[in-house]
Amino acid sequence: MHIRLLGCLSLMLLVPATDTPDARAHLTALRAKGKQARESKDWSALQAIAREQAEFLNNSARSLESLALASAQAGDRKTALQALGDFVAMGEADDALVTTPQLDALKGTPEFVAILKRMEQNKTAVREATEVAQFHDAQLVPEDLDYDPQSKTFFVTSVLQKKIVRFGLDGGQSDFAIAPDGWPMMAIRIDAPRGLVWATEAALDTFVSVPAKDWGKSAVLCFRLSDAKLLHRVDGPPHSALGDMVLTKEGDVIVADGEGGGIYRVRHEASEKSDSTAIERLDAGDFISPQTPALHPDGRHLFVPDYLRGIGILDPANKKVAWVQTDRRFTLHGIDGLYFKNGTLIAVQNGTSPERVVSVRLNADLDRVDSETVIERATPTLGDPTHGVVVGDDFFYIANSGWDSLQDDGALKPNAKMTPARLMKAVLKKP
Repeated sequence: MHIRLLGCLSLMLLVPATDTPDARAHLTALRAKGKQARESKDWSALQAIAREQAEFLNNSARSLESLALASAQAGDRKTALQALGDFVAMGEADDALVTTPQLDALKGTPEFVAILKRMEQNKTAVREATEVAQFHDAQLVPEDLDYDPQSKTFFVTSVLQKKIVRFGLDGGQSDFAIAPDGWPMMAIRIDAPRGLVWATEAALDTFVSVPAKDWGKSAVLCFRLSDAKLLHRVDGPPHSALGDMVLTKEGDVIVADGEGGGIYRVRHEASEKSDSTAIERLDAGDFISPQTPALHPDGRHLFVPDYLRGIGILDPANKKVAWVQTDRRFTLHGIDGLYFKNGTLIAVQNGTSPERVVSVRLNADLDRVDSETVIERATPTLGDPTHGVVVGDDFFYIANSGWDSLQDDGALKPNAKMTPARLMKAVLKKP
């Protein structure tokens, strides 16, 4: 699910799971303490809070940027320069750093000049993918996609048109199913062996195209692949936005609630139930905004990208979470779509600056990033990428989705001109 729906939340080593029962509440408390420290101009307290927040967010690039600003205000130049150096080493850029008054004492120093030079390098365009086709309707706003190997067709969800469309490699497009409740269509996965199409629809809060009485509702849907007949519908928890999904080998559905923070499972055999017993929560509150889970090769764990905290490794058996280490060398926040193949995670990051698509090679224990390859970054046609799918040795993903043309309420931004989304293909490197 696209993070713009969470508004200002986006502005904010292998470590054990937090003892905090609710990560969202903990972050809210930290931000409130930081606001109080700023208002009272207690810069030492603000730096301490920023450091605590960075640790809580697993040293995400944005949290390190905040730590740098707070440290500069506290007069701690060494920490400020180190945090800024780590920020740009992780591939990030922020033009506001050039003019922000908090950093006036650092400007002109050799260290800061080197940081700005690296930041400019991070903004250079990279494109290791090719365009397959463009979507016909610029107003589609495609969100997620999956691939049906039998028909050799992509199935794509639409946020604005509230439907699922078939999309061929030749660019051919046709409707598959309309959202039964008239809400934006979000996640999609195809269970080809069982002849099923799983999807979610969500009545996104404040969306003008959704009746206000429905805001905060979402549902898991199951269609028959052969004729698009709706077979099952399972309501999500109250005030949820079930926006991302993965299927287990057993046919169970794992969905992420980017709004409420939960990871849920709908068992294949329980999907015929329409009440709340058909859906169970798998986590203990460690996630703030979980996105597309990826299956761990051990069959027991899940890689869960949290938009703010990085990638967690969730054990549904005991609900414990460990976090993938980056050693302040790689940024794992801002991930919308996440996929695993042969020891590598492929990530679509629309919450980084610049936005990008990357593959990250993990160590043998699959708990630390060893290296990173940028697939696409800062190109004129990338726009807001959203999700992808691995097909053999290729990775297909949606570029220029159109989310950046929408306001938080789903209305078109003034003077925005939408252009067709693109289906891109990158050849994955052999391990």
